[in-house]
Amino acid sequence: MESQSLAMLFAERTQQDPGRECLVAGSRRFTYGDVDDQSDALAVALQDLGVAAGDRVAVDAPNAPEWVICLLATAKLGAIFVPLNPALGYHELKYQLRHAEARVAFAAGAPGEADHLELFEELMGELPDLRYVVTIGDEELWHGESAVAFAELVDRGKRRNVPRPQVDPATAPLAIIYTSGTMGKPKGVMLTHQNLVFTALETAGALAQGPEDRVLGAPPFFTIFGVHVVVATLGTGGSVVLQARFDPRSALELMERERVTICHGVPTMFQLLMRDKTFGSRDMSTVRTGIVAGSPVSQSLVQRIRQWNDVQIAYGLTETGPTVSITRFDDPPETRERSVGRPIDGVDVRVADLKTRDLHGPEAVGELAVRGPNVMAGYYRMPSETKRSFTDDGFFLTGDLAILDEDGYVTIVGRCKEMIIRGGHNIFPRELEDVLRTHPGVEDACVVGVPNEILGELVCACILPIEGAIVTGDELKDYCREHMADYRVPDLVRFFDTFPMTGSGQVKRRELAQVVGLELSVT
Repeated sequence: MESQSLAMLFAERTQQDPGRECLVAGSRRFTYGDVDDQSDALAVALQDLGVAAGDRVAVDAPNAPEWVICLLATAKLGAIFVPLNPALGYHELKYQLRHAEARVAFAAGAPGEADHLELFEELMGELPDLRYVVTIGDEELWHGESAVAFAELVDRGKRRNVPRPQVDPATAPLAIIYTSGTMGKPKGVMLTHQNLVFTALETAGALAQGPEDRVLGAPPFFTIFGVHVVVATLGTGGSVVLQARFDPRSALELMERERVTICHGVPTMFQLLMRDKTFGSRDMSTVRTGIVAGSPVSQSLVQRIRQWNDVQIAYGLTETGPTVSITRFDDPPETRERSVGRPIDGVDVRVADLKTRDLHGPEAVGELAVRGPNVMAGYYRMPSETKRSFTDDGFFLTGDLAILDEDGYVTIVGRCKEMIIRGGHNIFPRELEDVLRTHPGVEDACVVGVPNEILGELVCACILPIEGAIVTGDELKDYCREHMADYRVPDLVRFFDTFPMTGSGQVKRRELAQVVGLELSVT
């Protein structure tokens, strides 16, 4: 497949059918021609503000048409798009804007959200690279030379010549996406046009996604999952039905009303959709497929989802743009439920020895290593961290423990850093979590290690029980003994109402381990 920039790909789709619906956001509807015109005008206006190829443009907003228009305008300029989590506090926002050296920032401004814009007013004096803040919303919530409204900026650029810088899709960064920072400071992942476009089109191919598809844009756009949903849908000429912030009840309403055909999400999103009281009464007949990814998905959960949505299980990271592997419709049923599929075309995967980094063949357990056009250009302003993340022959080390079978299917066992060493035995949390999730009283499980002077670490099973279920720790321990060796049975079981989550839908394991460790220290 010839490498394309996002701007080139979007231009092709617009030329094919400019009148096709591109974005739906409540009563606001945009055709491909509308989005092309607005992103052209915004690109011109940004250039007037001094934004050039390679400059960073940050967007701190929920899922909205303006977010997509800004992505395309940035791509047309050859600038670099930096999506930010709208939930970031002052210090996190300051760190990411400063680290990215953002020149312009777009920020959501709507009734009730003035406090968020005030953060940018305070930050302007502390961020020498940040020249302008563009407010998104219906009200003028900030006045000043450094602030301009989104609509005004688009008006400035209308009916003027659009810049068309030449970029090399294989090397030119399209986005810097910050990791969730569960293991320290977030890292800025540099993804090229090729990384994102190649991965989006290959993944869309596995779903047989095309122009007739209407895709629910519910995964947060500041995550790699959200960026992928946008790029894959625009790249195949489909329509994105946007949901500003995920809410299961309104998501079900949207899917029914807008005749959504593709619904993506992390496992938690699907659980919440199916738990909603109105779920059984909704007409979901148009939904045909989607991707479930972002965290481990149990066999029982994927079976439940596939009763109404024939999802594919995918595996990936921010650093791999995101897709590494994905199941296919014609995979054997058992494989399609228990694995994360085979690598997308053009991507090479191996497993690496945890100590020597030597690459192994099939059936070995090791750290999953990936090489291909989906792999990031590097961590922004972190050359040492980038170097540590690659083998000498160019394989990116994912940090995930995996098994690669002889047919090329990948099974994720867990995270290298999450592996628990108890009395000399290596215990992979994912294996124990999968067993616990099959218990009829367990909604979700997260297994963590806590320090112990004698065994090194104790195994603690953190449990979210199904609402109304009566289940005890001893009962769960006995259940585990029936399915696995004694040394893998949890030493401790703790029950929770909710798990602490990152913005991208992953459990904060370190935080859970700290809570349990603190509890043990005072007992």
